[in-house]
Amino acid sequence: MSEVTAVPLRPIAKGSVLKLWLALILLVAAGAGLAWVGTAPLQRVTTPSGLQYQVLKEGTGPTVQAPDLVRLHYTGRLENGTVFDSSVARGQPMETGISGIIPGFAEGLQRMRKGGRYRLWIPPELGYNGNVPQGAPFGPRDTLQFDIEVIDIAPGLAAAQQMQQMQQLQQMMQGGGGPGGAPGGAPGEAGAPPPGAPPGAPAEDASGRGRGGR
Repeated sequence: MSEVTAVPLRPIAKGSVLKLWLALILLVAAGAGLAWVGTAPLQRVTTPSGLQYQVLKEGTGPTVQAPDLVRLHYTGRLENGTVFDSSVARGQPMETGISGIIPGFAEGLQRMRKGGRYRLWIPPELGYNGNVPQGAPFGPRDTLQFDIEVIDIAPGLAAAQQMQQMQQLQQMMQGGGGPGGAPGGAPGEAGAPPPGAPPGAPAEDASGRGRGGR
């Protein structure tokens, strides 16, 4: 019976063991970093105001600014996933300025660039703050989810339109008023969003048809 000759392993120096552990730690950290980078577009970010957003696709160019007019598509959902409004389903993009929409929608929009797609989770205090439009399919304490795609940005055009509207209003007041009322009035007046409209929905003209879409 032949004897098996044991070949003992050469002992590892203490310094080599430390280097081995450091190398393993670096490998684990690198793997975690790569995993985070790979899932970065799926991260949900919470802003100091309480708005949550997720970058589905980053756009290009400058971000939306307060004076800009934005052409976009949106889909609004309840927390259970039920769609309550969608410009995509209507096939008609919405055109809006920052001042014409609820705070959470406006905050998220100002982080976006042309061609970008974001998902927003808007808490009640950044939505209608308890003042839900008549006939809305959600309650005053519901968190609303919106998918937004910025189609185009017209720099400064919203501010120019607001200035024009103010001038028209001043002319109407100086002339003793006129039919239709001022733009942006109370719901039901010409130039105001229709009752139950989504955030930033096109206002109605005197005929009851929405304005702002193309």
